[in-house]
Amino acid sequence: MRILGIDCGTERTGYGLIESDGRRHCLVDAGVIRSNTADPLGTRLARIGGELRRLLQAFMPDAVAVEEVFHSVNAKSALKLAHVRGVALMLASEAGLPVAEYSPLSVKMSVTGYGRAEKQQVQLMVRTLLSDDSREFESFDASDALAVAICHATHSAMPTAAGERS
Repeated sequence: MRILGIDCGTERTGYGLIESDGRRHCLVDAGVIRSNTADPLGTRLARIGGELRRLLQAFMPDAVAVEEVFHSVNAKSALKLAHVRGVALMLASEAGLPVAEYSPLSVKMSVTGYGRAEKQQVQLMVRTLLSDDSREFESFDASDALAVAICHATHSAMPTAAGERS
């Protein structure tokens, strides 16, 4: 299964694409979509949306996984983050792809075994799980997006109550 993980942000949106059978994960691509903080929000969303659309067309993932909005102290930041998530969810839906959403706690738990792990710990475990200890990621946004994709691969490989894969 090819999974695109997205770590939404208005300044930097991380993306990470993996191939996975649920146990072994292989890095396909990862990076960051940057937008200019001086631009109006609509312009920034259009830039992010255009890049996500290009990634969806270029890599043709089987599924998209997005991190849920965390409960932020700053409501304005949380609202801007929700706008980016809306763009990502809309584009995945337009492409006919299943979308999964995971809390930051679930993502960290899935990748590190500890729901309160620091970004450095998540990045280290992402490298380990991808068997690519030498890889330097552009930013924590890219490794966080890969963690979201790995979380989905792990969850979608879990047997359901009927004994089938979800």
